[in-house]
Amino acid sequence: MIDAFLGSIFTVILAVVSLYKWVIIISALLSWVKPDPYNPIVQMLYRLTEPAYAFVRRFIPTVFGGMDLAPLIVIFTLIFLETFLGRLFIGM
Repeated sequence: MIDAFLGSIFTVILAVVSLYKWVIIISALLSWVKPDPYNPIVQMLYRLTEPAYAFVRRFIPTVFGGMDLAPLIVIFTLIFLETFLGRLFIGM
């Protein structure tokens, strides 16, 4: 019973991490085309991604050659977390 509960928690956490990874990717792609900042979808993406970018920027300088690498750092971190939790779940 405990294994099923923990398995369900890990599955939900992995799904949230995977979904957030795609939100970051979509936000980064949209930043290349300069979307309308008053669009509600663009505002939602900004609110979802900017706290993660700000956290990374606080510890690591992310602008190189005029390009912000914060989304890339966040994506790699999420991939690491996804892989780590997935292997942790398999080992249970």
